[in-house]
This record gives sequence, structure tokens and C-alpha cells, in this order.
Amino acid sequence: MRLTRLAVAAVLTVPLGVTTASAGPGPDPLPISVTTVLPAPALALPDPREAFPLVPDTVIVASGPAATVAGQLATAFRPATGFALPVVPDAQPGAITVRLTGGDSAEGYRLDIGDDGVELSADRAAGLFYGVQTLRQLLPPEIDAATPQDRDWVIPGGHIVDAPRFAYRGAMLDLARHFHTPDEIRRYIDQISHFKVNHLHLHLADDQGWRIQIDSRPRLTAVGGAPGTGVRGIGGGYLTKDDYRTLVAYAADRHVTIVPEIDMPGHVNAAQVAYPELTCDGVAPRPRTDIRVGYSSLCIGTDATRRFVTDVVRELAAMTPGPYLHIGGDEAHSTAHADYLAFEEWLLPLVAEYGKIPFGWQEIAQTPAARDAVVQYWNHEGDPGPTVASGAQVVLSPADKTYLDMQYDLLTPGGLHWAGTIEVDEAYDWDPAGLLHGVPEDRVLGVEAPLWSETLTDLADIEFQAFPRLPAIAELGWSPRATHDWESFRARLGAYGPRWKQQNVRFYESPQLHWS
Repeated sequence: MRLTRLAVAAVLTVPLGVTTASAGPGPDPLPISVTTVLPAPALALPDPREAFPLVPDTVIVASGPAATVAGQLATAFRPATGFALPVVPDAQPGAITVRLTGGDSAEGYRLDIGDDGVELSADRAAGLFYGVQTLRQLLPPEIDAATPQDRDWVIPGGHIVDAPRFAYRGAMLDLARHFHTPDEIRRYIDQISHFKVNHLHLHLADDQGWRIQIDSRPRLTAVGGAPGTGVRGIGGGYLTKDDYRTLVAYAADRHVTIVPEIDMPGHVNAAQVAYPELTCDGVAPRPRTDIRVGYSSLCIGTDATRRFVTDVVRELAAMTPGPYLHIGGDEAHSTAHADYLAFEEWLLPLVAEYGKIPFGWQEIAQTPAARDAVVQYWNHEGDPGPTVASGAQVVLSPADKTYLDMQYDLLTPGGLHWAGTIEVDEAYDWDPAGLLHGVPEDRVLGVEAPLWSETLTDLADIEFQAFPRLPAIAELGWSPRATHDWESFRARLGAYGPRWKQQNVRFYESPQLHWS
């Protein structure tokens, strides 16, 4: 079951996914195939002559580190099938084989499906995990049911060779404006990992609340995480260090890296309520539960500010195994420009001293030190800054395309619309490589879909705002530009609806899509 070069060339000349959704009555449900996967694989060649039946005596063959991912595959399939699906070390016919090949591709995988078995191979464990997410979509939506289903389980035949376009594929969740519990965050990690998203950016502090324990500054959570904090005073709470470490480990098992953010020098009102010495007059400001921005600022250059920032960076870096530490830097309208530049020139190297790559919103690009940072472009109306043009890596989060807290239209409940409304086609129809003039594709680290929590109160709100738009951003991050096709995407996305229903996900049933 190997692809020839001729077969590869032939597939690359055919648009991935040929079913077209149009206005009016919906088409017949999209048949499941290796070409119906979200996000679109780099190369998918269906073979309608072959298919693999999953039956009660099917086994999964894996050994060594591959056995961990094989166990995740078995765990995903057991509830709905009722099959034991044991993981065994020795090869045998009619099995699902999961194996590591030990090459250099960090996240790529290969999937071969025929009558005689299924083989999932990858150079690294992350690739195997992403192959498992693809396999899940090659069985009917009922595979996500929590109890055994009385039906046949058949995996359609074909071949996939897949790897991501961009290394960074992110989602962001705002815990500061409204605190989201560890259980809610775990649920979101599960959901985003289905679409091969590999980073979760947690916005942990803002004017309305402080949501991460810092031992050297206990009042941050005692005051900034107390009941009554958050927008409209709804959403007190915070993550203990144990909570955070547990979330980091849970995410890592799903090949998701946590990126923590403490926003500064603006967005710091909650910190100043807890520690008034961070203001220039030493007087605590009043707590804020509104959604205004731009009014708060650390007092730049004072010993109190430098000690505070150093304490926070040191402790957050120590509990974060991932490479990035996000220091915000946006909307510091109350910080004098010279003070802002001086602060960033001091802060960015400080993050590096504690072993992390500094990450910040596009405003940090004004400073030369940002050349060694990751710059996150967010304001679709703003200049990304000279550092972006001079060499920094960029993560793209244009607010008018990726901000999941924007309304779908002005009639949808929840969300905001300061960057406009964003329907599914607007989230999908852009190219990360062509967004910023003077920033070539090799400097685009990836894409991220932020979800701010001014109007979110619970998991249902998170799901409604994120889905179905998050898969659009995920496909831009994962799939080659050559596979980009709105008609194919909306057919595949509409066919995903029954899976969300099986998972009890509250998603927005966009009228742009025909939901199966």
C-alpha cells in the first residue's frame, strides 16, 4: 500500500474534496473518505476498492513509545464500539498498526488503510497523535458516543501523507475577564486537539482579575481572584500552581503546549488593586468590572515595578515547561511612549534570562529587543511595527478574521463586534502568507484564534463562539495553501456537525453551511 510518485502527482492536481454545498435544500450527507478530513491533509488518495472493518477481535499493534498513542486510540474507540481493542506488541494480520519511524518530521504522519489492515506511522509521537485524530474522522460520528452503538464500523480505504504548513497552530482562552475552571479548560483542550491545534494561550491577568498563583505575591489571587472579580463581577477564581501544572501535563498528553500570558505594562488594574506600590502615587485604584481598556499602566522604572515583574516572570517560567512566555504589551495607552520602549527593552531580555522565548502582542515590535521575540499581530487596522519587517517571527491573529469572541452577525447572542462580525467564510478566506506586506511565509510561525471572555460565562458560551470557526483557523495553520477551497471546506465542516452533537458541543449552526 505505497504511493507512487505518479499517484502523488495525480492527487496534487485534483482539488481536495469535490462535494459542493449550495443554497437551498441540503445535499445528501457527505460520504466519509480520506478527503473529508478536517483540517485537509497535505495529500489524500481514496481507494474505494478497499476498506477496513473494525470488529470485536481487532487488535492494535504498538510497542515502545508508540504504545502510548495506541492506548489513546483504543480509549477513543472503546466506548462507542464496545470492543476491547487490546494494544499488543507483536505484529499480526488484520490489525491497526501504530509505529514510530524515527525520522525528522516533528508532526507529520502517514496513514495507509486497506482490507488487510491499517498502518499509522510517524517519525515522532506528535505525528502519531495527529494521525489518530484523522482516524477518528474516518469512522461515523457515532464513534464519539459515550455508550456502545449497534452498527458496523468500517474505515474507508486510502492513503494519507500529511504534515503541517505552520509549526504554531494556536487557540487562546481569556481567564481574566471571566475565570474558566480547570475542567472547562481540559474540555477545550480536548476539542481543539481534534483539529491538530498544538498551542493553548492562556490570558491569565488583566484589569478585571488575576488568575494564577504567584507565591511571592499572594495578594494577586487573594484579591484579584476573589469572588466579584471579572466583568460584571461574575467569575471569581484562579488557578493554583498545582492546577496549572496539571493542566500543562494534560495538554502535553494531547500534544498541546500551554503559553501563559501576563499582560503588561497595561491591563494591570487588578495587580495594582492588590499591590498599590505598582502605581506612581502609591494609591490603589478601584476594582474594575467593566470592559474598557487602555487606562492602566505600571509605574515604569521603579524598584517596586521591577521587583514585581521579576517575581512574576521567574515563578511563571519555573512552572511552564513550554518554550514561550507571553508578556502582552498591547493597548498601553496610559504609558508614555518612551517609558513603554524602555520597559520592553528591559522586560524582553528578562524573559530570556529565565529560559523562555518572549512572546507579545504587535505593539512590542516597536522595540529592537523584539527581534528575538515572537510578535503576535492582532489589530487589523494597525502597523505591525518595524521589528516585524526586520526579522521577528510572527503569529497571525487579525481581529477581523480570527477573534472568536466577535459575533457571527449582529443578531447572534453573545460576543462583541468592534472588529466587525465574522462568519465562517470570513474566518477561512485569507492566506497567512499574504497578510502582512514585507513578511514572507518563512517568518510566519503560525496562526492563533483568540477567544476573549467579556461576554462568556461558561463552557457553552466558549463552544458557541469557537465552533464552527476554530476549524477554519486550524485548517489555515495545518493544510497546504494548494488545498484551500471554500466549497470543499464548508462541505467537510457541515458534515462534522453530527460529531459535535455526539460530543454534546453547543455550536453555532451557521446558515452558510449544510449541516448533515
